[in-house]
Amino acid sequence: MKQFIYADNAATTKLDKVAFEAMLPWLTEEYGNASQPYSFARNPKKALSKARETIAACINAQPEEIFFTSGGTESDNWAIKGCALLNLDKKATITSAIEHHAVLLACSSIERMGYPVAHVNPDRTGIVSAETLERIITDDTNLVSIMLANNEIGSIEPIEELAAVAHSHGALFHTDAVQAVGHIPIDVHKLGVDMLSASAHKFNGPKGIGFLYIKKGAKIGALIDGGAQEKGIRAGTENVAAIVGMATALEQNCKDLDENQMHIETLESKVLDGLSGLDFIRNGSQRHLPGNVSLSFRHASGEAILHRLDLNGICISTGAACDSVNTQVSHVIRAIGVPDEYALGTIRISLGKDNTEEEIEHIIDALKNCVNRT
Repeated sequence: MKQFIYADNAATTKLDKVAFEAMLPWLTEEYGNASQPYSFARNPKKALSKARETIAACINAQPEEIFFTSGGTESDNWAIKGCALLNLDKKATITSAIEHHAVLLACSSIERMGYPVAHVNPDRTGIVSAETLERIITDDTNLVSIMLANNEIGSIEPIEELAAVAHSHGALFHTDAVQAVGHIPIDVHKLGVDMLSASAHKFNGPKGIGFLYIKKGAKIGALIDGGAQEKGIRAGTENVAAIVGMATALEQNCKDLDENQMHIETLESKVLDGLSGLDFIRNGSQRHLPGNVSLSFRHASGEAILHRLDLNGICISTGAACDSVNTQVSHVIRAIGVPDEYALGTIRISLGKDNTEEEIEHIIDALKNCVNRT
């Protein structure tokens, strides 16, 4: 039987068994609507409260600052559009050229409504510097949205410095932390952010659930209207089982953070050492997400490598999973200036806590064979 190796953890992660088991009672027994006033809703309501407390503790926030959403895409859209909707003067939004499309397309959407949007460029390692942001921000800027860690190349941005620049001009600061939450230490107070997006399926929780941290005092309009859930600014019946699963998975990942990081960094080094004889560029900065390995091979086809590895039972990506239907060079690879002879040969290997050294050996052998054939 062909071995199956999953090395695309930046796209999604395997649901932790402990999270799955925590979800079951809320699907089969305690299925009441938490927003109802009768006694059957009492336990689901308590579960939501506990989950909010757990998540808040993991990022050093207050429980009342955690708002449940359907995932990172909604959280990003809410932060950007919600700030714009309250901005009657139509002040500008600033984002970076390497954001996830959930941010970039949300910004395009408000731009069509007449809200100015500016894009700040990163350096060749994918880092947006405070100095670069300072050059384009003005006192008419309403919001700055720059991701904590890039999904394609793993670069970790200097969010604390960037948020300080935004605040010095009276702007709010949002960060898409979808790739980072549960994988690196996060303290919203140390970062100085006003909003932070997260998605459970990126840290071994269920799909279709996430949260938006909104700092107490930060003003944001509703994106989804309807009921009075989430303090009246995010309508919709709460998905109690998924919320419990998300909180359980995040707590588990934060508890095992150091151990997971050490393991993944060991595997990452093994990959790079094993491929050292090939002609490739490692994309991203020195300070990057553990296990996010973006490689651009000279005169190769990333798409061909992906399909050949797939035939060997190995799952990787050519870039962002949300862009898997496209074969052109990604906006991130273009923005950091990867040379043309390498750009089309870009793949992303994203390792997780469940990967093994034996799997890495298989990946190295298969990748060498694939690259030598392109």
